[in-house]
Amino acid sequence: MVSGRACKHRFEGGRGCNAPPGLESDYCFWHDPEKSDESAEARRLGGQRRRRERVVAGAYEFNGLESIKDLRRILEVAVIDVLGLENSVARARALASLVTTAARLLETGEFEERLEAIESVMEQRPKPPTGRRR
Repeated sequence: MVSGRACKHRFEGGRGCNAPPGLESDYCFWHDPEKSDESAEARRLGGQRRRRERVVAGAYEFNGLESIKDLRRILEVAVIDVLGLENSVARARALASLVTTAARLLETGEFEERLEAIESVMEQRPKPPTGRRR
């Protein structure tokens, strides 16, 4: 059963928070006066994480996982890191796994390129007439 209770905090302008309150409170975690130290620490840690993400992403030239190029970059970083490890069975297994992943990624990239080429040719072809044949 869903409770209709909402946090009693009011923002400037009178709009309510609408987050669910704690079990024994009229306020959500973020607005509960008894949890102000905990919520401040959570905000601080969240800010540190976001800053760290930006620094790491910049260092590794990471732009996300939205394209084959982005995936290749992460795979390159992983391979370089593993190649830098001492020889071991675990290193050999990791390299084998990375090579398998790279092969799949190259295959996917090749299929993507071929599909784009086919679509480009199809777009240049004249459209067939839309009328019925008799």
